[in-house]
Amino acid sequence: MKLRCRKDGPLVVELPQGIDGTPAVAIQITDHHHEPFTVPTHKSALALCRCGESSNRPFCDGSHKLCAFQANETAH
Repeated sequence: MKLRCRKDGPLVVELPQGIDGTPAVAIQITDHHHEPFTVPTHKSALALCRCGESSNRPFCDGSHKLCAFQANETAH
């Protein structure tokens, strides 16, 4: 699994693919009450909101483009 910080955008979780093309690992995302969000199981990547404006949180819906969100962290 790889986690990428996209410049001025979401955190992208890239999931390794199994032989049959489905993700080889299971991801569970929970809220502060430990209740699980429904995570798409057919995708090879998940985009997680960092701007706080998504109407589909914790997932990104592209709202960062409209609110001029800025985040340009780099690895050191």
